[in-house]
Amino acid sequence: MAEAKRTLLAILAADVAGYSRLMGDDERATMDMLNVCRDVFRKHISDHGGRVVDTAGDSVLATFPSVVEAVSCAVDVQGDLVECNADLPESRRMLFRIGVNLGDVFEQNDGTIYGDGVNVAARLEGLADPGKIAVSEDAYRQVEGKTELVFEDIGEHAVKNIVRPVRGYRIIVDEQISSVASSKAPAISARPSIAVLAFENLSGDQEQEYFADGIAEDLITELSRLRWLQVTARNSSFTYKGEAADVRQVGNDLGVRYVVEGSVRKVGDRVRITAQLIDTGTGNHLWAERYDRDLSDIFALQDEITETLVATLQGEVGEFERERAHRKPPESLDAWESYQRGLWHLWRMNAKDMAEARRLLQRAGNLDPNFAQAFAALGFAMFLQVFHSFADSPLETLDQALRLANKAVALDDKEAMGHFALGRVRSLRGEYDAAIGDLRASIDLNPSLALAHFGLGMALILTEQLDEAISEFDTAIRLSPRDIFIWAPFGGRAWAHLLLRDYEAAVEDGRRAIRHPAAPWWPHSMLASALGLLGRSEEAQKALTNLLEVKPDFSPDAALAGLSPLNPDALRPLNEIWIEGLRRAGLEVLDEPKAAD
Repeated sequence: MAEAKRTLLAILAADVAGYSRLMGDDERATMDMLNVCRDVFRKHISDHGGRVVDTAGDSVLATFPSVVEAVSCAVDVQGDLVECNADLPESRRMLFRIGVNLGDVFEQNDGTIYGDGVNVAARLEGLADPGKIAVSEDAYRQVEGKTELVFEDIGEHAVKNIVRPVRGYRIIVDEQISSVASSKAPAISARPSIAVLAFENLSGDQEQEYFADGIAEDLITELSRLRWLQVTARNSSFTYKGEAADVRQVGNDLGVRYVVEGSVRKVGDRVRITAQLIDTGTGNHLWAERYDRDLSDIFALQDEITETLVATLQGEVGEFERERAHRKPPESLDAWESYQRGLWHLWRMNAKDMAEARRLLQRAGNLDPNFAQAFAALGFAMFLQVFHSFADSPLETLDQALRLANKAVALDDKEAMGHFALGRVRSLRGEYDAAIGDLRASIDLNPSLALAHFGLGMALILTEQLDEAISEFDTAIRLSPRDIFIWAPFGGRAWAHLLLRDYEAAVEDGRRAIRHPAAPWWPHSMLASALGLLGRSEEAQKALTNLLEVKPDFSPDAALAGLSPLNPDALRPLNEIWIEGLRRAGLEVLDEPKAAD
């Protein structure tokens, strides 16, 4: 057995973004391009005094005696890879993520290395965007001031198989590692940024200090999972602990647009937690909430509060970003602002706004061809157009939606919205098991994404996993109780309860859904059907009238075709009870279409 010795090395780890998709599209072309890219790595690794350790699969692992050389090598590699990809169609470009760490490793006589130093480099590679570079805090300290590179602090991240959170920095390099298209248009603007200050312990009990700090620390960690949000690390934001800090000064010091501050007060077996979101430019409070809870299980409470706060904050920050973009002249919008303005129109859920959303989201993608979220949102917009019968060519639109959702995942498979969009599109295509897998992947990446829990609930209904579907709708409601689309999970609950023959519960959920003026036709249809099945004729007729006011051309067959455009009759057997309820409410319903001879 070879002996192993400990040594301190700079470690470079790299792999291909979207490698499985590339191989699935064209194995031979992918292998040829991979060999070209490996030659680029070998050349620059050698030029910078490094050593290639492994090239298994689509990965590259190398070591260097100097961190500066490792980082310089990474920058040179990405610069050359831009030229290698220049003549390729966008869908065939091979983009590498690169991570660089300085770590203590075991090095065997045969040259193989292992240990946490290697694992951290691999996890940093996962935090890098396609075509970009991320370095660890230890590597950053060695490089800072020794090159002309600019670094962006991306905060601490909890990563797989590493006990402590990993703090990373992205390298901001201009033409060297930007995409070919980005040289023709402005790149995405700086992401919205946020700092979470230490929560104030108002209990007069020093034992609660750890709980107050724990809430803020967990919030920092979970917010850092949102790849569109730049989160200041704890070591910086906690320096204001115990001070009466001016949030405008904090924003200036830390370079952030938003600040979260809060407090914890314990009285007996109860605890009150408050939190506020503040705009550092004006000092105005954008949102504030208070949570009163029992203190019976402090760890479960900490998890619950953190999850709730993350869900709420991403919604509130997203809404404020959309409003900022909507107030700007359209011609001045950069990629991020075009994306946010596109979402502003998308959430209005009507045909005209969805068409404008598509235009703006496509513009965001044109301005930044690596903007995974823009392509995910564009695919989701097309999904909604098909589902709501706004698409002139539903099947063609659905095909486009699938391509865009796959593209979003290929560009950044750690972005939750890409998997969410892909799951919703696959649900509409009747690929229910794959859709459920995509939506669960989205939730794994962002457990606080209420949209994903709702989408999973809908997919579970279509596979007749009705109790599990209700549980997902409950989670969506709990995570985002003030959501402008709160009607959706209540409508989903009504549908699931209807199929379970629990008509009273379906009526209750249906009424809660249609209280919201934005509720579309389908929650109205669940309420009318449930009332019809209960024999409450007068109420059922009124609910049916409301349904036809919302959607005058409503028919069950057209509605089910919207849910399954590739096989319009597929969902009718599952939903016969829904159709029967509508018939009893007074809707003229055609008999089930007979099979062709």
